[in-house]
Amino acid sequence: MRKNLLSLLCLCSIVFSGVAAHADQAAEGYPSAPVSLVVCYTPGGATDLQARISCMAAQKKEYFGQPFVVLNKPGAGGQTGWNWLMERGSRDGLTITAYNMPHFIAQSIIYKTKYSIDAFEPLANWGADPAVLVVAKDSPLKSVDDLVKFARQNPGKLTINGAGLYVGHHIATLQLQKDAGIKCAYIPEKGGTDALQSVMGGKVMAGFNNLSDAGRAQDRVSILAIADVKRHEFLPRVPTFQELGYAAVDDTSVNFRGYAMPKGVDQAIVNRAADISVRMFNDADILKRMKDSYSPMLILDRSRVQAMFREKQVKLQELLQEFSKK
Repeated sequence: MRKNLLSLLCLCSIVFSGVAAHADQAAEGYPSAPVSLVVCYTPGGATDLQARISCMAAQKKEYFGQPFVVLNKPGAGGQTGWNWLMERGSRDGLTITAYNMPHFIAQSIIYKTKYSIDAFEPLANWGADPAVLVVAKDSPLKSVDDLVKFARQNPGKLTINGAGLYVGHHIATLQLQKDAGIKCAYIPEKGGTDALQSVMGGKVMAGFNNLSDAGRAQDRVSILAIADVKRHEFLPRVPTFQELGYAAVDDTSVNFRGYAMPKGVDQAIVNRAADISVRMFNDADILKRMKDSYSPMLILDRSRVQAMFREKQVKLQELLQEFSKK
């Protein structure tokens, strides 16, 4: 019996060694074809623009050695695309998505989505794009205090938009409402580009939008404040909400962007893609193009992104518990 047991253990060892060798070979040859990069927002917005910049060097031999093909699947603040990824995205490492956090985490808390922090294999983070409060250039609201005063005098009549429900823009709106003791009508748009156009066209009175989008449109909008814990180098004259006395409007709504795969991809491939992504985000041409487009960067490796996902999950559960519809 002992002899049979030893034979079985040897056989298992051979099998496992073969599986490991196969996984290593698969990862070494990865990727063997162009990679699809799923962007869950409309073309032309901050996520789409930055995602396209982030993968411009993908075909270089020192990175992926294959081109990335961007697939835009907008809708419901990102839910349409991420639900599609979980249902139909391939598990061979050739389908990557651009995640947006806190968006996907907040949505998975509020709604019955097919995704959550446990459904993604994060690879690396490329950016951190704070939310800013904007109004049209000719708006009579010249400051955050003007906006709050109007809202207090006209309950429910202040219209503020953003790039969907329970995205960073919506979270910043909820924080401002709670801190200032006001009520407003939040208008979810298809994406940041649509939201910004509605502000410029006077369809809404104000909007929370990405620093990057608003920064490129400073000739058409006024940026009143930034939802972060410190001022940003791209907009050094714009105060934070906390500087203006709205302490609850912190950095929870900052939009972190990066790459992730759906769970189920071979771990060796995940690790290889994660390593390549960090190096690619640090490519000199990508860094320059991001800076030139007002796109704030924050490059984090896989382990740091995993930790960030867990930390944000806890904070958002606390913040959103009173808004949960589950």
